[in-house]
Amino acid sequence: MNNRIERFAENRVIILSAPNGARRSQRDHPALPITAAGLADNAVALRDAGVSVLHLHVRDDQGGHTLDPQKYREALAAIRDRIGDGLILQVTTEAVGMYSAAEQMAVVRELQPEAVSLSLRELCPEGADEAVFAEFGHWMHEAGVWPQFILYSVEDVQRFDAMRASGVIPGDAPFALFVLGNYADAVAGTPADLEGLLDATDPAAYPWAVCCFGRNENAVMLTALQKGGHVRIGFENNVVLADGSPAADNAALIRQFTAAASASPRRPASSGEVRAAFPGGGAKAL
Repeated sequence: MNNRIERFAENRVIILSAPNGARRSQRDHPALPITAAGLADNAVALRDAGVSVLHLHVRDDQGGHTLDPQKYREALAAIRDRIGDGLILQVTTEAVGMYSAAEQMAVVRELQPEAVSLSLRELCPEGADEAVFAEFGHWMHEAGVWPQFILYSVEDVQRFDAMRASGVIPGDAPFALFVLGNYADAVAGTPADLEGLLDATDPAAYPWAVCCFGRNENAVMLTALQKGGHVRIGFENNVVLADGSPAADNAALIRQFTAAASASPRRPASSGEVRAAFPGGGAKAL
C-alpha cells in the first residue's frame, strides 16, 4: 500500500455515509432523504457529525432508483450549494437490475464525478471481457475519478486481488468496500462476516471500508475501526440504533459511532484530509 495512505489510516478513519440507498423509502423511515433538497439537508448534518464522503443515490420523479445524469447533476449542485467542497461526493452505479455494465460506465464518463462506487460483479461479471473494464478503470485513473470497488463475498475479494495483481484495476491502493448482509432477504451482517472476508485477503495491502445491513451495524463498524478499516454508515443499510430503537436521522447513526469510538487514536478524517491522502481520488477538488 502507498505509505502515505498507510500512515493516514493509523490515526484517521474515513466515515462514509449512505443516507438513502436505492430501495428504501420514507415508509421505512420518514427522515430518509429522497429529493435533492433533502440530500442537501442531510449533507450538512452528516458533515457536521464527522462524515467526509457522501455515498449518493438519486431518485426519479416517482421516488424510484435511477442513474439519470440530470438527476445526479441536480443533487450534486444542491449539495455543493450548501456545503461547497465540505464532503467528497461519491455517486453510485448500482444497477438494481435496471442497467447494463455499459450503461453504468457511460453514466460515469458523462458525469466525471469526484468519486464513484462500482460493484465488481456488476461492472465486470464472471466471463466478461476484462479488457473493457480495464480500459474504464484506467480512464477513471487518468480523469481523477476516485473509484471504490464493492465486494460482497470471498469470491469477489479473490477476483479483486487477482485484478489488482494483473493491472486490470490500476493504482497501488484501490479502495474496496466490503458489504455484509443484504436488504432483499433482510440478512443482518455480523462482525464474524467481516472476519471471514478479511481472512480471504491481505487487508494491509489496500484501503478498505465496510458497510453492514441490519442492527449489528455499529458493532461491525467498531470492529473495522480496530482492524484498520474505514466505515460506511447510514439508512441505506440500517435505520436503528444499537439498542434497537429507531435512529432519529442519519446523523444519529454517525454520532453513535463516533461516541463509541472516542477512545480510539483514529479520529474522523475531514474531506480535505482524505483528498490529500488519496491523490488519485478527489484530484479535481485539490
